[in-house]
Amino acid sequence: QVQLVESGGGSVQAGGSLRLSCAKSGRTYTNYMGWFRQPPGKEREGVAMIYTSGGATYYADSVKGRFTIAQEDAENAYLQMDDLKPEDTAMYYCAAGTFSTEETALYVFRLGGHGFDYWGQGTQVTVSS
Repeated sequence: QVQLVESGGGSVQAGGSLRLSCAKSGRTYTNYMGWFRQPPGKEREGVAMIYTSGGATYYADSVKGRFTIAQEDAENAYLQMDDLKPEDTAMYYCAAGTFSTEETALYVFRLGGHGFDYWGQGTQVTVSS
């Protein structure tokens, strides 16, 4: 089994920064880790994703140039969020999964992550104007 634990959420003013961490435990192999968010009253959406077996990264258009996803090591990933905006306010979730192709992973990512096998409990990010 895989367990994911997020940390690093909080409240910040617009223009500020936060770093979210995701700690993965368990021996089950996965090759993608992603960050997703769900704003109040809205559907879950993909924010950033990393191919943990090679390092390729993917971002939603709304966060390109402001957010960075990277691996701390083989089992942990983080999301560095800079220049935060009020519209970034949401519950943020870390997820891990295994996909046979990049195309499949991207398709699932763009659908809000339905298809990722493992999820963390979420961490709240609130950005005030």
